[in-house]
Amino acid sequence: MNKIQKLAVLSALPVAAALMALPAQAAERPACPMPTKAEVKRSSDTKVDQPPRGAAAIKGVRVNHIPKGFTYGGVVVNKHHGITEYGYQWGDDRPNADPKQRSLWVRVVCWPKASELAQLKNGPFDMGTFSGDTRTVKIGGRQVLTQEGDGALGDGRYAGWVEREGVVVTVMASRPLVPELAKIINGIKL
Repeated sequence: MNKIQKLAVLSALPVAAALMALPAQAAERPACPMPTKAEVKRSSDTKVDQPPRGAAAIKGVRVNHIPKGFTYGGVVVNKHHGITEYGYQWGDDRPNADPKQRSLWVRVVCWPKASELAQLKNGPFDMGTFSGDTRTVKIGGRQVLTQEGDGALGDGRYAGWVEREGVVVTVMASRPLVPELAKIINGIKL
């Protein structure tokens, strides 16, 4: 083997090692972000965070764009019918009837049967169902199902998508935050 061949082989080794590590890294990533026992307890005790948590409020999820102006937040966990709903709600001190009230809810749903966007219309969610007049649109670089928020979710826009098989993400942004919805959705990383 000449010097050039040796250099070519040596320079390929780091690339080969990195490629071999990819399946191991994928195996390390959990299929779906799951709440810890402490988070389940915080949710059932309705603990409030003042000030609210930031980008890593949901373990295994990064919310890279959180609008300003929130004064409190809280973890929300719900387990039922073989699924786990795990999220965080940010809010301010304005009453719900105030049109300037700011709230944001980001949720991950571990639903093993989820594989395509159309399934969200019949999703087994306790809160935040896609039961209204839904549309499929592209927001924040993602194909999402969206609808106007109803009374249970508040005024604003509700959006959801299948991040990968078995993992659904939903976002509810109150009316004052709708202009930032694309940045919010684009900034969510699992």
